[in-house]
Amino acid sequence: MASLFRDRSLTLGQSKRESSRFTSAAAAAATATATATALPSPFGDLTSTLSAADLRDTAYEIFLAACRTSSGKPLTYISSTSGAASADGSPSSLSSSPSMQRSITSTAASKVKKAFGLRSSSNLGSGSKRSEGSPSSGGKTKKPLTVGELMRVQMRVSETVDSRIRKALLRISAGQVGRKVESMVLPLELLQQFKSSDFTDQEEYEAWQRRNLKILEAGLLKHPHLPVEKSNIASQRLRQTINGALERAIETGRNNESMQILRSAVMSLASRSSDGSLAEVAHWADGSPLNLRLYEILLEALFDANDETSIIEEVDELMELIKKTWPILGINQMLHNICFSWVLFNHFVATGQVENDLLYAADGQLVEVAKDAKTTKDPAYSKILSSTLSSILGWAEKRLLAYHDTFDRGNIDSMQVIVSVGVSAAKILVEDISNEYRRKRKGEVDVARNRIDTYIRSSIRTAFAQRMEKADSSRRASRNQPNPLPVLAILAKDVGELAANEKAVFSPILKRWHPFAAGVAVATLHVCYGNELKQFISGIMELTPDAVQVLRAADKLEKDLVQIAVEDSVDSDDGGKAIIREMPPFEAEAAIANLVKVWIKTRVDRLKEWVDRNLQQEVWNPQANQGYAPSAVEVLRIIDETLDAYFQLPIPMHPALLPDLMAGLDRCLQYYTTKAKSGCGSRSTFIPTMPALTRCTTGTKFQSVWKKKEKALNSQRRNSQVATMNGDNSFGIPQLCVRINTFHRVRTELDVVEKRIITHLRNSESAHMEDFSNGLGKKFELTPAACLEGVQQLSEALAYKLIFHDLSHVLWDGLYVGEPSSSRIEPFLEELEQNLTTISDIVHERASTRVVADIMKASFDGFLLVLLAGGPSRAFTRQDSQIIEDDFKSLKDLFWANGDGLPTDLINKFSTTARDVLPLFQADTERLIEQFRRLTLETYGSSAKARLPLPPTTGQWNPADPNTLLRVLCYRNDDAASKFLKKTYNLPKKL
Repeated sequence: MASLFRDRSLTLGQSKRESSRFTSAAAAAATATATATALPSPFGDLTSTLSAADLRDTAYEIFLAACRTSSGKPLTYISSTSGAASADGSPSSLSSSPSMQRSITSTAASKVKKAFGLRSSSNLGSGSKRSEGSPSSGGKTKKPLTVGELMRVQMRVSETVDSRIRKALLRISAGQVGRKVESMVLPLELLQQFKSSDFTDQEEYEAWQRRNLKILEAGLLKHPHLPVEKSNIASQRLRQTINGALERAIETGRNNESMQILRSAVMSLASRSSDGSLAEVAHWADGSPLNLRLYEILLEALFDANDETSIIEEVDELMELIKKTWPILGINQMLHNICFSWVLFNHFVATGQVENDLLYAADGQLVEVAKDAKTTKDPAYSKILSSTLSSILGWAEKRLLAYHDTFDRGNIDSMQVIVSVGVSAAKILVEDISNEYRRKRKGEVDVARNRIDTYIRSSIRTAFAQRMEKADSSRRASRNQPNPLPVLAILAKDVGELAANEKAVFSPILKRWHPFAAGVAVATLHVCYGNELKQFISGIMELTPDAVQVLRAADKLEKDLVQIAVEDSVDSDDGGKAIIREMPPFEAEAAIANLVKVWIKTRVDRLKEWVDRNLQQEVWNPQANQGYAPSAVEVLRIIDETLDAYFQLPIPMHPALLPDLMAGLDRCLQYYTTKAKSGCGSRSTFIPTMPALTRCTTGTKFQSVWKKKEKALNSQRRNSQVATMNGDNSFGIPQLCVRINTFHRVRTELDVVEKRIITHLRNSESAHMEDFSNGLGKKFELTPAACLEGVQQLSEALAYKLIFHDLSHVLWDGLYVGEPSSSRIEPFLEELEQNLTTISDIVHERASTRVVADIMKASFDGFLLVLLAGGPSRAFTRQDSQIIEDDFKSLKDLFWANGDGLPTDLINKFSTTARDVLPLFQADTERLIEQFRRLTLETYGSSAKARLPLPPTTGQWNPADPNTLLRVLCYRNDDAASKFLKKTYNLPKKL
């Protein structure tokens, strides 16, 4: 735990504390924190001229001088060695102030520690424990330590040095009785008290002299209390003296000339005041930052030399003495609060951040600093405050701007106090120092929330980038493994874990300052991942397993992140809308849907191309595949495979996109049926064009000529009609039967496919009950109707092709040509029966009835067409009507087949027209003429009285239809009919 921030701290470029300063008594504590690094002092860097040891020695001298009695009585020296002579042999005759001399063998609980919640020292909890020895004590038994001696031990000052300073202070005090210590320039006074003989060797003396001269230079020339003009003679003289003394030691006797020059220059500079009068206080150590660095060193002595993570038990007594240096150092309560806050904070850092109590104490002290900052606008104070707080905030933010790297469940307690310190520093900097903040209404800026918001977003982005790199590394490492996960799928899982950890570990702490900490975190994660996902989606061209994995992982991640954001913002005024607005939808489902639609389109287009290619090669062979086309088997197999592949796609919306797939497949099957019946013709294709109305008899000498012309015309007409059938045998009667079977097969298999789809849906992870109850989108909408229409069209085409094309030689060209009695229907019936047998063998039994019925209907139509539009080669007498009746009955009997054929009611239904028309051939001619006149007048009204109009041919034969009656008259072989037609319409008897 002590190494928590160690690596990060080392990057600050600070020098370690000098291990040489520690005595053997503090060696263990020094080793424990040897790798920890203190922060640079925010008060300024003096190390270019003064070392840390120089500053420490000067601070201790100031401390002793400030704590000496001011009673005016001579001070007596009491040796810490219980009456023994001092180390240098001088009598034990120096007395310090009562507080310095007070024994600390049983100190009461510290008020300072109690106020800050600091723990007691684990190693040396009382003064009695320190009485066993001290630096350079040699392990001798001593009396209990006094507070003064404790300070010496804490500051690592040897007894020899301590004794020398005390003797010098005694001499100074004896020579200047009643003079306050703050009116003296201590380094100057000490220089006059010592000679080289007071030191163990000349080198030590010269080092001591140089140190005091550097202190004078720092306090009076480099960092003076009041600015020194370049033209100041005293400053020039002092600089020359110091420069000379630094090269060669000077004599420091009281009456020495060089010493007099030094004293004159020093006192002239130290006695200056802002109003030009002589100051009562000597300003030699109260210039910033020298005074703050010296005071900082004194405050650092409050930390136990043997356990640097704790403050000594005697902190109250020692603090009381340290505060006596305020007059010399120009320190007040506000500066003390700043310095103490910094020392507590910096010591926490320097000792490896292992003692959170120090940071809590610093945070508590910042409360006092905040109060001070609100009550003063002193620019010098504000500068010091800004520098100190900036250092604290800078250190804290190095950890908080990437807190995922700094903290975890093991050290999360320290995060809370670091956040608190950082926020406290930021609030003081912004609210009490920033001019910009003052210009705004304070209610407009929530400093704490803004800082936490920044920490969250920065740390999340950093953590995301690390997870991204980790996911990329994982992908590269698993490259040679089967089915390695794509980077963004790995990343989605990592981000989900990061969000969950954020909510569980960090957000509860950050929520103290930001009520929607978890929401901000997941919103930032959402944006980071969304940016990567957007790039990924833009590069996807087709549905691949990797793409689906990524998009599904992204969809799950988004749902998890939104859930956290909503839960975190449930108590917000807007219900979390502001956070949700920061989370633009991934639209992963939409991306998947688009890719699936592309996949569907590709499959459908491919199937359509297959249909085009294979139907061009299909031969519709009746002997293959049980009477239906191989292409139908194949197209249904492809559809099955497509559906299987679709439901195997690892997508979450099979039911939602199924209608798109079904619509595409439905269109393909509809296209198949359309192509399969294309070119096969229809009912109207094969019905011959009716010849013009004429009046002739079978006995005319031009009969043979007419028949030749009629045959030529019919042949020409039929050839033109059949020319559209590709000129091959794929449109023969057997082939048409196969096409009908194919349509029936497709229609039947659709039910099987639809049931299979329901099974797929039941196994689909995202299917719901409504997906089964609602049939829309799961059925073929177009194909069933297309198949029925195809069967109907082809059945009619087959029937009329058979009757009017294949059997035209025995029907159109043979039936009732010339003498009706000698050209009856038997030849037609024979060939028709043979074809019916062939068709029944090929056509599926469930389609057979329709096909035979259509053939029956076509044969009835053909029979009537022969009678009513058979051309001039046919003429009938009333006596021929019985032949016609008998032949029509034979035709019906063929389809009845003694009860094994078509149902009677069906035969009767289709024979209705013929049954109504045939009696006209038996009717009296005059009666037919009269009926024709009446119906024509009823149809055309008064306009028909002068001349009967020629009624149009509708083809809808009916005894109430004038055109039907006219045609019966045209084919009536008697004079009455001929006269009426000649007179009314000028129809010739003969051609």
